[in-house]
Amino acid sequence: MSIIDELRYPRRWYTKLLIIILALIFFALLATLAISAVLTYWIVKPQRSSSEINLNTFPGRPDEVTFTVTGLGERQGWFFPGLVGAPTIVLLHGYESSRGELLTLVSALQDHQYNAFVFDFAAHGMNDGITTFGYREADEVRAAIDTLAKRQDVDPARFGVWGYNLGAYAGLREAEKDSRVRAIVLDSVYDYPKQMVKIGVERTGVGGFPMMVKSAQTCFEWLNYAYKDDPPLSANLKRVAGVPILFIQAADDPELAAITRQMFLKAPEPREEAIIAHGNFVNLADDEKREYENRVVSFFLTRLPVVQSAPAAAAPAAKASAKAAH
Repeated sequence: MSIIDELRYPRRWYTKLLIIILALIFFALLATLAISAVLTYWIVKPQRSSSEINLNTFPGRPDEVTFTVTGLGERQGWFFPGLVGAPTIVLLHGYESSRGELLTLVSALQDHQYNAFVFDFAAHGMNDGITTFGYREADEVRAAIDTLAKRQDVDPARFGVWGYNLGAYAGLREAEKDSRVRAIVLDSVYDYPKQMVKIGVERTGVGGFPMMVKSAQTCFEWLNYAYKDDPPLSANLKRVAGVPILFIQAADDPELAAITRQMFLKAPEPREEAIIAHGNFVNLADDEKREYENRVVSFFLTRLPVVQSAPAAAAPAAKASAKAAH
């Protein structure tokens, strides 16, 4: 009797057992794929929260700025003016956050005469879509900087970037291509977007199941197939040589802290490192938040000082930088 016949019409007990085991493995893999697909959808389409302010009465005299992102449509951001001709700090919120949660950090920067700008990424705030954990979000950062650089009240060639996890990845990805970014603060940055998918799966409590993380990461890579050949951020860190970078690690987020540490070690000079007890700026206690704000503002004051420029005279240089970035 052939093996195929025995498998088709099992008569021996061990053949029957083998078929049962194979069937269980098949259905377990099928279940894993199904669950991971659902998890991936939940992860890339997080629950949105948005904050609105009255631009006419809100302190800091913010303006609403609209800019267009190719393939994604329009975005609205809040521009908080500082000294005319001063650098602009673009603040990039984290995953499952929004621009409204960064307003105290905005105020701290504006108090020191910086221009500040905040907006919501895709799948956050009022914006529809899905998150790509930085791939397309970097395009949103570039579109925002391109629009801000055309204003007459900013230095079009001197921008700073602050970002937390998702925002940190998108900000660094853009900075590696854009010479207008002159100082960067990276809080809990990661090297590959799929690293955030892993963290997202683990936070649901099912990350320990066999193949669950890998399956979710594979689903995410299928969704972002256009970026399959993109190298990790650390591969292009040499492009920001000479740009001051502050890497912030949170002790209560050990996985991202470890990745951030590795990124710091690979980064060119000038670089700085800060280790804080608790991560996620928006959830810090008041005292910790003030200390955090002081640390960030001090970094920018030292590395990107508020020096008034003549925007009109600087515009040609900014356009050249933008052209080179593209």
